[in-house]
This record gives sequence, structure tokens and C-alpha cells, in this order.
Amino acid sequence: MTKMRMLEGIRVLDLTNVLSGPFASLHLALLGAEVIKIENPKDGDLARKLGIVPDYNKKLMGTSFLAQNSNKKSVTLNTKSAEGKEIFKKLVKDADVVIENFRPGVMDRLGLGYKVLAELNPKLVYCAISGFGQTGPDSMKPAYDQIIQGLSGEMAVNGDERLNPLRTGFPVCDTVGGMNAAFAVMAALFHRERTGEGQFIDIALLDSIMPLMGWVAANLLIGGKQPVVMGNDNFTAAPSGTFRTQDGFINIAANKQEQWEAVCDVLGVSELKADPRFQERDTRKKNRKALTPLLEAKLATKSTAEWVVALNAADVPSGAILTLDEALRQPQVQHRDVLKTVLLEGFGDIEVFGLTALFEKTPGAVEAPPPTLGEHNREMYSALGLSEADQAALRTKGVI
Repeated sequence: MTKMRMLEGIRVLDLTNVLSGPFASLHLALLGAEVIKIENPKDGDLARKLGIVPDYNKKLMGTSFLAQNSNKKSVTLNTKSAEGKEIFKKLVKDADVVIENFRPGVMDRLGLGYKVLAELNPKLVYCAISGFGQTGPDSMKPAYDQIIQGLSGEMAVNGDERLNPLRTGFPVCDTVGGMNAAFAVMAALFHRERTGEGQFIDIALLDSIMPLMGWVAANLLIGGKQPVVMGNDNFTAAPSGTFRTQDGFINIAANKQEQWEAVCDVLGVSELKADPRFQERDTRKKNRKALTPLLEAKLATKSTAEWVVALNAADVPSGAILTLDEALRQPQVQHRDVLKTVLLEGFGDIEVFGLTALFEKTPGAVEAPPPTLGEHNREMYSALGLSEADQAALRTKGVI
């Protein structure tokens, strides 16, 4: 029996580029929505030319694009042209969702803003993603992930006294902004199920990243304590962080008193449990610089793998620090089926991420590779009643 796809029958018009918007629509596509990428006829989504493999970039299938466009359809359309606007409006009449990540006001200037589209389709859920949101003193400023990392305070709380501020090693603001947008669209669709009404959603990357720093922010907002950069140490407990072993490093998170005591027993330094510098949680945190060398002297006698087994057996959370390749290939990730293999014609098999929320009754699936530019023009435009001759004429004009 084929399992139901959660968003089957939902049509999404995706006008987004690069990362935040495509990441949002990817999750809708993995859940079964029909996501139609509306791309400019010349070279499409900028991500098509971004990636580590130059040959893929030249073919407009860059690795950055391949990472987050599975299950989608691609049509080319110049929405600046009069014909393009009319075609887009026809598509909107049968759509459930529009997602865009232009700077505020762009869609209005095109004559395709929410108010215009809602007149055509009152049930439309319209999600606008931008760096700073649709209103406010900074709303019209340009924004990339790194700019938001700096303005959000996120870079300020990373690193240590030697290296600060420090950027997160992947576009965390773009990514979490896209996830926030996908969550918001799902919530709006649920509201529509109950009321029949669509609505406008305003997503800002700056807003989206800040709640992820909730504990750090609460210490400042409620506790009045400024964040202290601590590198790989965890500010909530000690010993909790990264420690040197015989052959590398290990993460240990002894966040509870009984876990601290278990660390002492496993490492053979039970006497530290009675040391007044380390007996209580708060005093341990204050004396972590004295504690770490004592623990590392013992950790240096065995390998990371040996200590991981011993500590986990004592119910102390611990783990190796893997390279990205090791992380992607570890047995647990393979068991969870996080990566999916899909055949991309002309390129062979590629690996992409699937849906990482595992639904029992309505699982997500990677069913199609990322589309080539304009791959679905004939399918979509024929369905609108445009003949082959009509489409040829529109191609000549650069409309599609």
C-alpha cells in the first residue's frame, strides 16, 4: 500500500534564489507539494552557478543548487515582461503558496505583490523572506548570511579570547530562515484548512536566528550577565566541552552532578570529587581552567574511541569529533537514511539530504532530482493552454 504524501495536491510557486527560500520550498517538496520554481530565462537561480565543481556550474547545475532542489519543477518566466506577468497571474489562480525572497517592495513594483495576487486567489498563502523583514529602519538594506550573522550577535558569542568574532562554518542564518519559513507556511496552510483564508507571512533572517540563542540571550535579558566567549567549553557546566586525548579530541558533557562523579571514577581520579574547587557545579565552572589539565592528563593515556566507550557505559554523554565525511558516513546516519541517492541524467547518481522528520503515516521522499533550467516549461505551459507555437513565440521574445 502506497503511503499518503502529506502535502499532495498543494501547489507552490517558488520565486526564490540561492538558499533561504529554496531551503524552505525543499521541505514542502519533500512532503509531497508540487513546487514549481519560477526562474529567469537566462540563467535561472543564481545557485545554479555556485559550487565547487566548475563543470557543473557551467551546465547551470552547481552543487549549491543540487543540494536543495530535489522534487521541484523548473519553468522559466520573465516576470518583468507584460506577457510574463499575465502568465504568472494565471499560475497563481491555481496555486496554494507563493514564496519569494526579493528585497521588500520588488514584487509590488512588478505589480505582483500580495494584495494583487490575493485578489486573484483569496486562499493564497504568500511568504516573503528577506534579511530584515518587510518593515523597519533596516528593511531596505541588502543582506547576506554573513551580514546577518554579524548583526544578530551570533558571531559575537562564537570563538574564544584568541578568535572572536567567529563566523559559523555554514550559512546558518539563511538556513534557519528557510526552516522558519517552511514552518510558517505549514502553519498558514493549517489555518486555511480551518478557516478557508490565506494570508501574508513576513519572514526576516535577522528575526529567525535570534531565538536560537535563547539560553545565551536569557542570561543577558533576565540574568543581566553578558556572554563570555568560551570556545569549545559549555558555559552551563564543567567538565563539559572538548578535551585532548592520546590520539585527538573528545567531547564530554558532564552536565549533571552524578555525571561529573562518574567522569572522576572512569578516569581514575576519584579524589577530585572531594576537592573543594570541584565539588559543586558552580565552583567547578569557576575553576574549569584548573580542572581541564587534570582530566587531560588522564585522557592522554588512552584513545578517543576507548574513552567514548568507557564514558558512555557510565552514562556520561561523550563522542568523537568527526570530519564532515566521517559524520556523513557514520552508521547511525546511514541507519536513519539521512542521505538519499537519486539519478541525475547526464551526471550520474548524486547524494542529497532527504526529510529528516520521520513520519509514520506520511513520510517524505526524494522522488526526483533537481530540475534542469526550464525542464518543465512544456508541461506547465501546455496545461495553461499555450500551444507549441505560442511557447515558441514566447521563447523568441525572452518571456520564457
